[in-house]
Amino acid sequence: MHEIQDWDDLRRRLDARDRRCFAFFHPAIGDEPLIFVEVALHKGLPSRIQPILSGESSYSKNGIDDPEDADTAAFFGISNCQTGLRGISFGNFLIKQVVQELSQELPHLKYFVTLSPVPGFAQWLQEQRDDEQLPSSLRKSLKGLETPGWHQDKPREEELKAIIRPLAARYLVEEKNRHGLPLNPVARFHLGNGAELHRINWLGDISEKGFKQAAGLMVNYLYVLDDIERNHENYTAKATVACSNEVRDLAKRARKLAKGETTK
Repeated sequence: MHEIQDWDDLRRRLDARDRRCFAFFHPAIGDEPLIFVEVALHKGLPSRIQPILSGESSYSKNGIDDPEDADTAAFFGISNCQTGLRGISFGNFLIKQVVQELSQELPHLKYFVTLSPVPGFAQWLQEQRDDEQLPSSLRKSLKGLETPGWHQDKPREEELKAIIRPLAARYLVEEKNRHGLPLNPVARFHLGNGAELHRINWLGDISEKGFKQAAGLMVNYLYVLDDIERNHENYTAKATVACSNEVRDLAKRARKLAKGETTK
């Protein structure tokens, strides 16, 4: 969740024709929601969070003035509001209901997708830097992350992009916890809902928090109405990670990197 700074920040996120907010309420709590999700209507799948949060002019390239012009509903923030209910997953029910309601309100929408953080990925990358079983060239390249402002140094940024995106695919698709489920908690949430791991976005979140938790990466999880039930069942029965060909190819590239092979 991207912290809301003040009322102006809240208005920038929600007080526009291309924004929606959905929430679950309970009569015992009154007007305070149990959980809410923020949605941006968009042309194409969004890859960066800062333009969406700030409403800056660059967002207008893919943002829309009229909701009827949108082809994508992007879920960019979801938050449980009640500390006593943490651990109870209302989010899966809410997202599925939002998909249904937006499909009815705006039947021309083609894509229902998240722009999600990847918490824990930076820590996992640190472990790879320290893993002496990996090629020294790979570990040396990863040390570039320790250089302040590395993303503003174009040659270094391109070098890191070529290895970190494949490693992110490996992390999200292949790294599992002791229960045999994806190591990443956000991945477990959306894959368990029946979404597909669709795209890994380089420098999707260039905030201090974005670099600290995920080296600036963000991920699109795609909800395809006809595939949700099948993906959910495969994940529940076999912990299958539904993913796009692009992500699958990146994971293959990571295996080559781990062997010291060059990739294209």
